[in-house]
Amino acid sequence: MHATEIFGGYAEQYKKQVLPAEVIHHAKRAVIDWHASLYPGLSTAPLAQLEQVLADDLDRGRARLGNGRAATARAAALFNGTAAHAAEIDDSFRDAMYHPGAATIAAALAASQDSGADGLSFLRALILGYEVSTRIGVAMGRPHYRYWHNTGTIGSFGAAAAAASVLGLGGPSFANALATAATFTAGLQQAFRMDSMSKPLHAGRAAEAGLLAAQLAAHGVKGAPDILDGEAGLGQAMSDGPDWSCIGDTLGSEFHITRLTFKNHIGCGHAFAAIDAAIALREKHGLKAGDIARVLVETYKPALDIACYEKPVSANEARLSMHYVVAAALSRGSVRLAAYEPEQLKDRGVRELMERIEVRVDPEIDAAFPGKRSARVEVLTFTGERLVHVQPDRKGDPELPLSDAELDGKFLELVSPVIGDDPARTMLARLWSLESARSV
Repeated sequence: MHATEIFGGYAEQYKKQVLPAEVIHHAKRAVIDWHASLYPGLSTAPLAQLEQVLADDLDRGRARLGNGRAATARAAALFNGTAAHAAEIDDSFRDAMYHPGAATIAAALAASQDSGADGLSFLRALILGYEVSTRIGVAMGRPHYRYWHNTGTIGSFGAAAAAASVLGLGGPSFANALATAATFTAGLQQAFRMDSMSKPLHAGRAAEAGLLAAQLAAHGVKGAPDILDGEAGLGQAMSDGPDWSCIGDTLGSEFHITRLTFKNHIGCGHAFAAIDAAIALREKHGLKAGDIARVLVETYKPALDIACYEKPVSANEARLSMHYVVAAALSRGSVRLAAYEPEQLKDRGVRELMERIEVRVDPEIDAAFPGKRSARVEVLTFTGERLVHVQPDRKGDPELPLSDAELDGKFLELVSPVIGDDPARTMLARLWSLESARSV
């Protein structure tokens, strides 16, 4: 069987599978984190421009934009998927080098609102989207991540699987949805190697593409079953010819959604181990920026490739700057939304400290990527002290997870300024009881 057919067979079985309570709980955590990412993203570029462009698809339809405006399902998927990735706060599944929530949940929500699905169906749909897409991302591996932005490419499969589940697809029709989604996959890393507004659109486009693929499959559109594993398929064209033979081995028994990373900082997740290490050194030794003569950050190569801006001039660049976020962490003890406000971006002390930071690849840390996201930070003070902290995992990784209470705190911190504290608390309570909701 081809990989798409294996997934289609599982999707048929999944309709009758009783999911463990733990899996449902983790799905609700993912939805809460997605909303914590969505609301700050609404005010970032290019959401205002996107809303203008989508005008013909707004104020009609059964789906909703994150700002409450009525929309067609595909417009809502595109807009909300973009917003959920725009502020760089969304979840990740590190083995797939991929932010699954932005596109998968956006598509699942749009399809659920459009069809009147209940809360449990919505949760089951997004779980299936996570399980299918993360396995494709793992199979495609590090060679795919060299040039492609997995959130745009692999995200199409999460969105397609989730939307297909809402639409009741299984077997060949589910496989067709994935096969068509495969021809829609896109998202180049070069889009964020220079200052650009394109990166969050990768997630939005993936949400829209996956939803469209599922809708087409529901109407009988067939895709090539060997689109993933064929000689001119995704694996050959966009990776190094991965082995697909084990793609379905743990489906239904091991749930990837229980091993997500939820961000404890704001910015590029590749920099988070270094941020954690910098904060640990600051707190342990009472460091101030003016005490520091030199900083050496050693980590894995993709972190240097993506968090690449040495002298960022915009908030977008700063979020993707190892130099900036480490300097901000050492100077202030946190890297949250305020770190990207204009006055903090221009902070003279932070800028001067950035000049004293060196970043390089550590071969041992690099060899452990993507399964481990580690960093070593060494600080040399002006008094001659050499201080070192090795951070093997990031706060928010499965080894150091955010508790439910910490996730609630993140949600309220990021959502309350947008919709108000009381509405945010009401929404949070509703999200924790989604499995009982009669509609979304």
